[in-house]
Amino acid sequence: MRLKDKVALITGASSGIGKAIATRFAEEGAHVAVNYRPGGQSDADAAQTEAASFGPTSIAVAADVSRREDVERMMYEVVAKFGRLDIAINNAGIEIKRAFLEVTDEEWNRVINVNLFGSYLVSQVAARQMVKQGYGGKLIFISSVHEDIPFPEFTAYCASKGGVRMMMRNLAMELAPYKINVNNIAPGAIATPINQAVLADPVAMKNAVSEIPWGRFGRPEEVAAVAVFLASNEAEYVTGSTYYVDGGLTQQVTLY
Repeated sequence: MRLKDKVALITGASSGIGKAIATRFAEEGAHVAVNYRPGGQSDADAAQTEAASFGPTSIAVAADVSRREDVERMMYEVVAKFGRLDIAINNAGIEIKRAFLEVTDEEWNRVINVNLFGSYLVSQVAARQMVKQGYGGKLIFISSVHEDIPFPEFTAYCASKGGVRMMMRNLAMELAPYKINVNNIAPGAIATPINQAVLADPVAMKNAVSEIPWGRFGRPEEVAAVAVFLASNEAEYVTGSTYYVDGGLTQQVTLY
């Protein structure tokens, strides 16, 4: 077991990639705190039950990651239950499809507040806890290939994910003296609920897959496998890096 007795907090873990990470971490021996947005208790309970089926204890914690008081309380609950925090996964995220000329301030702020500001809050609160503990830790961000690849009608989403990657790179430098590894995973097209409309449309699916050299959508479990590596002792000398889990999608464009 690569994460035996480690304590991990995964935000947005009631479905999709977050749920897959929580489940795989539990399989690898970690104690898992499954974060869900208030109102999603049934999904969170299902994710927690699946994670706990592998043995280690787990808890479901409601918190809106864009609210500091929620994030502070979430961290308090995790430490009260497990006594410490070893790994924090910034996975919570949303997207809103809207032509740029039609985007409202409220829509823009919703996406930025969850995806970017929420990642900042969780990372800061988690890093402070890790520094207090004095023996390092792992911060892992889940961004997107759209930190690189334009995605028309999803400008706020792309901006938020580009910000996440740059924040990760800065934190890798600032937190290195505390032996906190900071890395990023950029998934491509993954078969998750957020992509349900495409998955259910044969024409849209054919068009999407045609852009992916590997010829298919990825599975949440494939993202989780990379997260396990980055959270493990095997990645002790890895920090400030982005790992693309995209079937080669980003190689279809020229990266800056």
